Amino acid sequence: MAGDFAFVTNQNSSDVSVIDLNARREVSRVPVPGKPAGVAAHAESETYFTVSPDTKTVRKIDQKNGSVLGALILDGGPIGIALSPDADRAFVSDWYNARIWVIDTQAMAVLEILQTGSAPAGLAISPDGKVLISADRDADQISIFDLNALHLVHTVHVGERPFGVSFAPDGRAFAGNVGSNSVSVIDPKRGVVIGTVATGERPYGVAFAGGKGFVTNQYSDTVTVFDLTTLAPIATLDVGEYPEGIDVTTDGQTIVVANWFSNSVSLIDVRTLEVMGEIETGDGPRAFGLFISASAGRE
Repeated sequence: MAGDFAFVTNQNSSDVSVIDLNARREVSRVPVPGKPAGVAAHAESETYFTVSPDTKTVRKIDQKNGSVLGALILDGGPIGIALSPDADRAFVSDWYNARIWVIDTQAMAVLEILQTGSAPAGLAISPDGKVLISADRDADQISIFDLNALHLVHTVHVGERPFGVSFAPDGRAFAGNVGSNSVSVIDPKRGVVIGTVATGERPYGVAFAGGKGFVTNQYSDTVTVFDLTTLAPIATLDVGEYPEGIDVTTDGQTIVVANWFSNSVSLIDVRTLEVMGEIETGDGPRAFGLFISASAGRE
């Protein structure tokens, strides 16, 4: 966790909490207009990207000083975001128009548009950088794209109203189904569901560490922990109120959970499965995406 910073989008207060995870405190708060929700941090470029649905704006922000390096207004309902491994391209879901914008992050311009099922929300890119997936909530499906060719290769029916998606280290895809209180496990190469994990009420995001999966349950105020090999439940952990965004520190030892109604993030020890405490944030932390970076932090 040493050197890691969390960049937590606070939707109600329209800002980003910059949290030093080693010191366990918020070190700055960066104004971001438009009620930001989606976020994607990138260590190598020392930037992070936010998506503000109210102003339909994607911003590229310097991790060190909070300055806006670029911005793009999109005509639709931007919400989720993922970055290519080199951060040269950003992928932003359009909730209203069943599509994904492909954005050149240097020029902050749209390169291409990909079609999805209805109401795409969460996006994720595979560990090898070859596959992009979207959670198409109102279609009860996952769309799977070849990231190099930028074409659709599979649509996979999952549970009810998938919202958050992520990839395990081994390349399997996981989708949190808020309508059926489950997580679907998907083989992205074959385009099939290969397992299901029972969760608490309204699962939102999934993260992985120590051979385990961790799922935020919005209505239960808990995190479900399961074995990544067997998919069997291990524990249910009490966190803050209405947990949403979830990510793991770069050393794989700590899970960080954004609690929307508690205005905090909870820290979970991956080995002991103990909740180590909370850190205060701005109002309404969503942190919808990968929000942790090994960063130099703020100047």
